[in-house]
Amino acid sequence: MIVADRRSVLTAMGALGLIGCAPQAAPADAPTPVVPETFDLSALEADNGGRIGFVAHDLGSGRRLTARGDERFVYCSTFKMYLSAATLMRVQAGQERLDRAVPVTRADMVSHAPVTEPAIGSSLSVERLMQAVVEVSDNPGANLLLKALGGLEAMRAFYRGIGDDSTTVDRFEPEMNRLDGIKDTMTPARSVANLHRLFVDPTSPLSADSKTMLLGWMFTSPTGTDRLKAGVPADWRVAHKTGTGGYGPTNDIGILYPPSGEPVIVAAYYHATRETSDSQNAAVIAQATRMALARLGRA
Repeated sequence: MIVADRRSVLTAMGALGLIGCAPQAAPADAPTPVVPETFDLSALEADNGGRIGFVAHDLGSGRRLTARGDERFVYCSTFKMYLSAATLMRVQAGQERLDRAVPVTRADMVSHAPVTEPAIGSSLSVERLMQAVVEVSDNPGANLLLKALGGLEAMRAFYRGIGDDSTTVDRFEPEMNRLDGIKDTMTPARSVANLHRLFVDPTSPLSADSKTMLLGWMFTSPTGTDRLKAGVPADWRVAHKTGTGGYGPTNDIGILYPPSGEPVIVAAYYHATRETSDSQNAAVIAQATRMALARLGRA
């Protein structure tokens, strides 16, 4: 577990109280509610094609940058971080156990199964499945956890329970990655709000131990080193979850931790064209991140 990162989150939680909305009868020195700032990424879109949704919330200054923040994007595997949060809440409630063995069968297999495929015919613990879906985005593991949670309706209920009334939940892996209207979509602004609710808000439904466990997997994930991680200074740390559609959608959401001071919450959803490569798409997210930190004075 990463005690230092847990301490950073708790520090950020304390900072939240300084930037919250003030009541009508607030004293004269109460902070002014922050108005989201338009973050123009049109030049980056013109150079690379596609559509970029990007929101960055600086917990130190309270500033929030937004580019297409209220537009919908297919979220792909970024949802697996939220799935693990929902599972941890069930563990906290005594409805699930970290050490419960979940059978893994050949019938469970779909594409991208780096952890579950070697376990066919045996079982994996709930904790190991969560680690697998967050760190390496194992698809059968996500489906097994979704079923254990209670299915798509239960995942929908999780979002509604944390104040998210707009994210859609319609399909299992890997079908959820296909663009089909508003199915399996989320807005960047909502994703940042959800991350804030889970990891920063003092009334978070996640316990301190659950946050430490989940952030630990997000920190150690080897995926997406060329996305958010490539857009921060070398001495920053990134707790994140990637998502990739295979035909353009390239996403990364997470919390960016500087060596000192408060972190920055970021949600980046890039619906690229089919003509660009995975590395080109990742570079767009990295560049948008660099631009955002520069705009915030955090570079």
